[in-house]
Amino acid sequence: MMSVRQMLDRKGREVFSIAPDAAVLEAIRMMADRHVGALLVMQADNLSGIVSERDYARKVILKGRSSADTPVRDIMTAQVITVQPETTVESCMQIMTERRVRHLPVTEGGRVVGMVSIGDLVKAVIAAQQQQIEQLESYIHS
Repeated sequence: MMSVRQMLDRKGREVFSIAPDAAVLEAIRMMADRHVGALLVMQADNLSGIVSERDYARKVILKGRSSADTPVRDIMTAQVITVQPETTVESCMQIMTERRVRHLPVTEGGRVVGMVSIGDLVKAVIAAQQQQIEQLESYIHS
């Protein structure tokens, strides 16, 4: 099974982040501009949390709070579940299913080196299955 490192090598390691004291409105704009569903909340090089569209919907919109006046730290998830580059795609899918999360920061040596989403994992599984199908078809036709 493919590892997170292999997946990041293919998709790229770019990570989008925001400071904990930034306004939620800024975070939502950044997510929209970058076409992502979550941002890492970083203080310098340290991971402080993660903020997602789900956090926005549940902790701002449904509670009638102001996006412009609410800091990201007030709605972020501070207990971030992370994975290592050696973690398999299958293990990531299990973690996401059990913990009901859609994004996993990837850390190595205490530093963030990437992030994977449920969409990234599904693409990796589909690509692996397609490769197996092609190998089997080649075997059958030879």
